[in-house]
Amino acid sequence: MQARALIQNASFGPDALQAIGQAFDAAWADIEGNFGEEPERVAAARLKLANVMLSVADNDSRDVQALKRAALQALAKDYRVNGSRVASLAAQR
Repeated sequence: MQARALIQNASFGPDALQAIGQAFDAAWADIEGNFGEEPERVAAARLKLANVMLSVADNDSRDVQALKRAALQALAKDYRVNGSRVASLAAQR
């Protein structure tokens, strides 16, 4: 659970951290099927999503859907999983 710890220990206020955590969970629910079941691959993808989520957030972040959308868009720019749903999800959101 490195990804969750990274988010929980980030330097944001409690309200922003709550929104960031919710956005992370929602974004992961949308893309988790793209990473298979290999624990190392899943952990790496979750950590990448957590880092991206923190990069698009700020201390005033409260809009879970906006955070989710921004993180998925940023992830899609950086991540191409054999033309998988990651890019198409970000385009839809």
